[in-house]
Amino acid sequence: MGVVTASEARRVETPNGVMTTLASPTQGQAGAAVWRVEARPGMVGPVHAFDAELVWTWLDGAAVVTLGGERHEVGAGDTMVLPPDVSRQMVADAERGFVSIVTAPAGAKVYNPDGKSEPDACDLAPKDTERLVPPWVR
Repeated sequence: MGVVTASEARRVETPNGVMTTLASPTQGQAGAAVWRVEARPGMVGPVHAFDAELVWTWLDGAAVVTLGGERHEVGAGDTMVLPPDVSRQMVADAERGFVSIVTAPAGAKVYNPDGKSEPDACDLAPKDTERLVPPWVR
């Protein structure tokens, strides 16, 4: 069992927001990853998929989540279970953005469901058919 203090939490900033690892295999020796997402207002996330189930709980703000082509509006207090291998995209509220807590199994990998990178993808995004464990899940 490990204690991860607030000062030890790992923060990763991307063009869309900040991911803060609260627990993971390399942080607290957890068997699952738990992280906080602070999405910038108006953020339009990339279309992507994970090879494992993720559970998202919104603490503040709101978003539109397109999951497998189906549109869902979510806000503070809502939880979504995102199944593995289903494409998803999140768009944050234009004024408030959103704050969420997310959990996934250790080693969950993200990938491009169509096997192609977006031309403006950030350096942390998977390239083409690559599958990778994001830094906040490690």
